[in-house]
Amino acid sequence: MDRQKHRILMVSDFFFPNFGGVESHIYYLSQCLLKLGHKVVVMTHAYENRSGVRYVTNGLKVYYVPWRPFLMQNTLPTLFLTFPVVRTIIIRERISVVHGHQAFSTLCHEALMHARTMGYKVVFTDHSLYGFADAGSIHMNKVLQFTLADIDQAICVSHTSKENTVLRSGISPEKVFMVPNAVDTAMFTPSPERLSCDEIVIVVISRLVYRKGADLLVEVIPEVCRLFPKVRFIIGGDGPKRVRLEEMREKFSLQDRVEMLGAVPHAQVRSVLISGHIFLNSSLTEAFCIAILEAASCGLLTVSTRVGGVPEVLPDDMIVLAEPAPEDMVRAVRKAIDMLPGINPQVMHLQMKKLYSWDDVAKRTEIVYDRAVQSLTTNLLDRLPHQLKVLKKSQI
Repeated sequence: MDRQKHRILMVSDFFFPNFGGVESHIYYLSQCLLKLGHKVVVMTHAYENRSGVRYVTNGLKVYYVPWRPFLMQNTLPTLFLTFPVVRTIIIRERISVVHGHQAFSTLCHEALMHARTMGYKVVFTDHSLYGFADAGSIHMNKVLQFTLADIDQAICVSHTSKENTVLRSGISPEKVFMVPNAVDTAMFTPSPERLSCDEIVIVVISRLVYRKGADLLVEVIPEVCRLFPKVRFIIGGDGPKRVRLEEMREKFSLQDRVEMLGAVPHAQVRSVLISGHIFLNSSLTEAFCIAILEAASCGLLTVSTRVGGVPEVLPDDMIVLAEPAPEDMVRAVRKAIDMLPGINPQVMHLQMKKLYSWDDVAKRTEIVYDRAVQSLTTNLLDRLPHQLKVLKKSQI
């Protein structure tokens, strides 16, 4: 029996030309859903001079709504001012499912709320982990509780992320599916020639911010360089913590052993990865790390902090895990260096091909859409008591 074809609107503040895990996820998932015969449209805010309707690869239609971001690429939360645009796009494209991405995207929350008010089916994907104690997380969790109060289905990218989302939002676990991220193995391939181990190159590609463990790198890199004279670092990425890394390099006179590349365009990430032997991820919180998949697909052995959903991502023979502490990270790097002679990049790449595929992610997401369409339709009067109950809880 032929599967039902859906008309899907992907909504998020985060999309190309900006680069990141959420942006890549939306793009690759949309491409694979198009191949499966579904209609896919993306809605995001304008990026610099990129405004209006654009078509990208394979005819994917993108609405760059002419609103400017005001904080961390998010549009200003207006609640009702987005309604006319969301309504126009949904009706014009004859959308059947609205799929919002990322908990801290204001555009996502508002689009889901308006779509539910209009009686459309909605799906939400959470890409991040959040805490429960700090002020920012408390406010974000209250917003999430309200948005997900009557959602049809939700998707999380790891089992850890699913537990986190259920606890934060109060959504029923039966409504939450676990669908992992994937990697484009055709784009991320190992170097044709095996690198010599005379000099070991450790690659870091990350936004240089606190959450990504940039402060941890400041302590780990000098110690690794002291213990292993043959080790060299390549750091790709930019952010507020770049200054600290530059200061560390000056302080320990490591200019010839620590190369700072700055921001690396996504098209050039592979060329940076294949110049190294080990990929170092120092994140302090992570629902699922696509960068680890890209590194493993290029044949690099990964050293990572044991946080969030990271332990679920790769088999034990591809990754060395450590606690987010300098001493344990140095120990993990030492272990990875010892493991290097037994690592075959081509074999690792073939394993990644079997483990992760965007086509598989699209097929699993298709099942979530089917479930959402089959769920009971509730009108505004049925939804209001539940929404008011959530609001009362938020005031306690």
